Parts: sequence; C-alpha cells; structure tokens
Amino acid sequence: MHTLLKNARAFKHRAAARADEFGRLSDGQSPQALFITCSDSRVIPSLITGARPGELFELRTAGSIIPEHSPDRHSSEAATVEYAVEVLNVADIVVCGHSHCGAVGAMVRREDLSSVPAVRGWLESASPPPLVTSPSSPAIAEAVQHHVVRQLERLRNYPCVARRAAEGRLSLHGWFYEIDTGAVLARQPHDDAFLPL
Repeated sequence: MHTLLKNARAFKHRAAARADEFGRLSDGQSPQALFITCSDSRVIPSLITGARPGELFELRTAGSIIPEHSPDRHSSEAATVEYAVEVLNVADIVVCGHSHCGAVGAMVRREDLSSVPAVRGWLESASPPPLVTSPSSPAIAEAVQHHVVRQLERLRNYPCVARRAAEGRLSLHGWFYEIDTGAVLARQPHDDAFLPL
C-alpha cells in the first residue's frame, strides 16, 4: 500500500504536466465504448486498449458476469449498461474475458464456495457453467470464450441495447485476453471463433 499511496500523492504533479487534457475532462465525458470485464487485478482495460482518460466507460464484475435483465430488479451492472447506452451514447460495448479466470474456473470445476456465500451466489447467477472439454487447463480459454458469448447474449436482452443495436447505433464485441502473452482475440460470429485482432 505504501507504493500506491506514494504514487497517488505524486499524481497531481504528473496531471499538472497534462493540464489541458485533464482540464477538458472536467467538462464531461463522452467515452467511445463500454468495456465490461472481470474484476481481476491482472486485467487493465486502459493498458490493453491504450485508452486515454475519458475514452472507456468501465464495468468490472467478478467473472465479467452480466445479470439477466429484469425490469423488477435493479442492479449496479444494469444501471451502468443503461447509462452508457442511453446517456453517454457509446457506440460499442466490449465484453472481455481473460485466461486464468478464477471465477470461470470455479464454475467449471464446480468448486465448493460455501466459505464465500456472496461469491457462490453471484457465480450461480451465471449458471449453467460454461462448457469446456479440458477443465484441468489453467487457462480455461474455451470455457471463458463460451462464457463471453453467453454474456453478450444476456446484454442483447437489455431493452436499451436491443433497441440501439437494431437501429445500427450500437455494436457488441466479445474479446478474450491472454494474461500470459498479452494477446487479444475477438469473436468472429461468422466463424463462431475467437481470432487475433
């Protein structure tokens, strides 16, 4: 924590060197995309995409899970999606899963999560577990990619997403980030495969 505190104290000096850029940010935001990914500390959206401050609206959840749309149940995730689409008018939504995902791994291996009931309940909300042919693989790439596709399907059931997509004003993208190599694969619907960007 000491290093983080030290860097936070010094940040205002680095920001001062970019006063024009940061000054413009105080006028509001107009991000290019909503980037939905896992809470995993190894996944840094701005590092992966090279995004500058203000270019990505981020939603991070355990396992990149998007709750099913329910008009009677409000959630932070649903509010973030709705705000990004209806207020910020993002043109793109990216759901980015990643290799070595603990959440997807726990679902695939059906791990005992009784000691973390909130985690267990959250992961159960994504059930059934992603399909996988090799659950022993630490990268569980196939399972994560299948999981990303399922989250995209859930997003398409959000009325604001469905409407904007039907109007041609919103595109959805599925990505898979390999932690150990830095490679990013994108789902190609016509090939039903994740291929390098």
